Amino acid sequence: MDSPAGSYSTAPRLPLVTLEEAREAVRLLRHFADDSPEGQEAGVWAADVALRLPSE
Repeated sequence: MDSPAGSYSTAPRLPLVTLEEAREAVRLLRHFADDSPEGQEAGVWAADVALRLPSE
């Protein structure tokens, strides 16, 4: 009988983004952060994502 949750592939998968790509995204978001509502949102989001990244 099939599982109600379905089955998942055991094949290796690539991450959604690499660590390098995530750091570049944070850098670009910080670049666009300013006093506009969108800029403030970019700054908040960049800070949140940056806290989740390993330091090295």
